[in-house]
Amino acid sequence: MPWWKCEKCGYTFQAAVPPDDSRCPSCQETCTFKDVTCYIPECDLGDGKEHVDHRL
Repeated sequence: MPWWKCEKCGYTFQAAVPPDDSRCPSCQETCTFKDVTCYIPECDLGDGKEHVDHRL
């Protein structure tokens, strides 16, 4: 399942698709969500989000 990042506050969450209304679950702002899913081993920083590409 992909990881999504809010363009405004940086909140990262895992979901099949971003919210339909484009409203962030964290900051409640309307924003665009960026797919930040990573599929290479270098993404594991030990923070529990090993499939998030922290470079994005």
